[in-house]
Amino acid sequence: MDPLDAGAGGILRQPKAVWATAGASVVAFMGIGLVDPILPSIARGLEATPSQVSLLFTSYFLITAIAMLVTGFVSSRIGGRRTLLAGLALVVVFAGLAGTSGSVGELVGFRAGWGLGNALFVSTALAVIVGAAAGGSAAAILLYESALGLGMACGPLLGALLGDASWRYPFFGTAFLMAVGFLCITAFLKEQPRPARKTSLLDPLKALGHGGLASAAVSAFFYNYTFFTVLAFTPFVLDMTPYRSGAVFFAWGVLLAVFSVIVAPRAQARFGSLKVLGGSLVLLAADVLVLGYGDRATAIVCTILSGAFIGVNNTVYTELALGVSAAPRPVASAGYNFVRWFAAAAAPYFAPKIEEWTDVHVPFVVAAVTAVVGALVVVVRRKALTHEPRHATEDGVGVFAN
Repeated sequence: MDPLDAGAGGILRQPKAVWATAGASVVAFMGIGLVDPILPSIARGLEATPSQVSLLFTSYFLITAIAMLVTGFVSSRIGGRRTLLAGLALVVVFAGLAGTSGSVGELVGFRAGWGLGNALFVSTALAVIVGAAAGGSAAAILLYESALGLGMACGPLLGALLGDASWRYPFFGTAFLMAVGFLCITAFLKEQPRPARKTSLLDPLKALGHGGLASAAVSAFFYNYTFFTVLAFTPFVLDMTPYRSGAVFFAWGVLLAVFSVIVAPRAQARFGSLKVLGGSLVLLAADVLVLGYGDRATAIVCTILSGAFIGVNNTVYTELALGVSAAPRPVASAGYNFVRWFAAAAAPYFAPKIEEWTDVHVPFVVAAVTAVVGALVVVVRRKALTHEPRHATEDGVGVFAN
């Protein structure tokens, strides 16, 4: 059955608990791209350099990566619902505090606290959606990717609309929306059964001992460096008003959503996951290289077009990470995300530094190279990345086979 089918068990016919979690996930992902159109405004408002402002991403994702080792430990002890609510509460507090920042150092620190809350929420949300959704894991993953795409598209738009008045307003807006998400989760999501075995802090690292999962994580690490060079560094290169930058990244997010939810599953069914992933990574590398050397109009087109390749990659990587090993999904997801989010922390810091050391083109050359390296890992490790039939595990999710 097509997981997009609106019939019984389709992506559109889900319990209220799933929609509440997915809705809050949209806002959580909005927080990633929210600052994109206002990065230059923040730099001017706080008298900071681009490399200093880019630390907003670095602190956020560095804490997110480390927290991945903790999320399963926490959720297996207090339950998914309480973990979601704890994550939402932290985001509300730290997003609100971010809007009151008087220096770039304060803002970077509050974004780190925001990253901790987002890690608790996002890592648990996928497991909750998969566990509560009707229609099996395929529909649940597509619903999660839909939330990701919609959030990534709407984040820059919200940042532009609110940020045009003040760079502080998008942070207050996020705090408000996450508070609404907190209320929806409280009202509609019942506590799910806890796993029979509690997750230890080392379980995600042990899961990476599986060659397939480790290969997916390493490939995704290099891909994420490319992804977040586009997301965090391009706004400084485009140097647009918040409205125009927001419009560019909104279009980028729309392509990301469409290609992750509609195009990727169909391409996988026709060509296979690994061929689709490898080809998409090479195309992303070419797109980023043209972005770095083109004029402004070309850079805008390539920025938007990169959303298509990123959308395909996100969907395929998620399915690989959750299906390639026999580890429980939350554990496999935590180990995979622990590795790849370090690249999301590194790219926003190193891209402007590389520009300072060389010129504006070189950060995109580096990003193109990392995308190609990600594709090479897929080619070299294709046997390890081939899906094996996934047996039901203690996470309560059914089989997931190629």
